Amino acid sequence: MNIIPKSITLGPFARGFHLVTDEIARQLPELRNVRAGLAHIHILHTSASLTLNENADPTVRGDFERWFNRAVPENAPYYRHTSEGPDDMPAHLKASLLGSGVLVPVRDGRFLLGTWQGIYLGEHREHGGARRIVVTIFGEKTDC
Repeated sequence: MNIIPKSITLGPFARGFHLVTDEIARQLPELRNVRAGLAHIHILHTSASLTLNENADPTVRGDFERWFNRAVPENAPYYRHTSEGPDDMPAHLKASLLGSGVLVPVRDGRFLLGTWQGIYLGEHREHGGARRIVVTIFGEKTDC
């Protein structure tokens, strides 16, 4: 078993949900050499998230954003952590609900995702900036 750690950077992206599967794979040339394994993809931020979902219809990503904005509103009177702006505390809550990482199978040098699955970056701040990601691949290398 080989362990391949890699740090990559995404974005910056506008607030919302963004399909980043191809961008992550593009920054991982090492992935091509993995016959079988797992990739743990972890975001190093508390106001953005990673999740797996629909990769074909972009209206799903818009619906995600609208639902989360309604479920976790800005300017709620019970928030105390408000010094970084009205989107900060909701961003932390959204990131906690969705999570900071995904575990994705790898086979024959590619992420093994379902036909309609992709990796989303949930950018929960108006001005989140570039996002740092750590990918750790645990796998068996190809003979090449």
